[in-house]
Amino acid sequence: MELLHTVYEPAGEGPHPTVIAFHGWGANAMDLLGLAPYLAGGRVLVLCPQGPVTVPLGPMDGYGWFPLTMGGPPDAGAFADGVGAARRFIREAVLRYPVDQKHLALLGFSQGGAIAYALGLAEPEHFATMVALSTWLPATLAEALPAVPRQHLPTLVHHGAQDEVIDVARGRESVELLRTLNVPVTYREFGMGHEINADSLADFSTWLQKHLFSSLILPA
Repeated sequence: MELLHTVYEPAGEGPHPTVIAFHGWGANAMDLLGLAPYLAGGRVLVLCPQGPVTVPLGPMDGYGWFPLTMGGPPDAGAFADGVGAARRFIREAVLRYPVDQKHLALLGFSQGGAIAYALGLAEPEHFATMVALSTWLPATLAEALPAVPRQHLPTLVHHGAQDEVIDVARGRESVELLRTLNVPVTYREFGMGHEINADSLADFSTWLQKHLFSSLILPA
């Protein structure tokens, strides 16, 4: 597969309800994998791809999905490249891993949330639900989206009231954009900064369990 990635695979042969999790700027494929045992009691297959853009961080490198443009929208070409890499990863992953394609969720933190938005809003028919954490929906992306129905893509948005990286106002603006796109969105704020705290984790874990397992018959 093109992108380096990490995997958490639950017990059983599958196919499994699956979450594809996109990390933020300067992180790597390990960053969100630690969430996996807490999602729906560890019953979810979790795939964490690593962004294709190298981010020099002193003695070590981090990674991202597209270069940052301080104070402005992402470069359209670079953003499209990042989305394309993520889309190819999903196509490859469903062939390689025991993914239940009818119960497939997108999750993105910070910059990875913008990637999740781009994928889910352009092709909502491929996903059961979407979770966007401490992130933003670029207005330029929303304006360029195809006219497709999105009423069946339940979306959960979390943001920290004290987020020092992506101001909470941008999260609120993103929710309003989602509503103009007819996305059924639930928005929650938490007393945290640019992070995932215990309350946020518990809340979106419950959300994923509801939207990934509600139509499944589970073994006794």
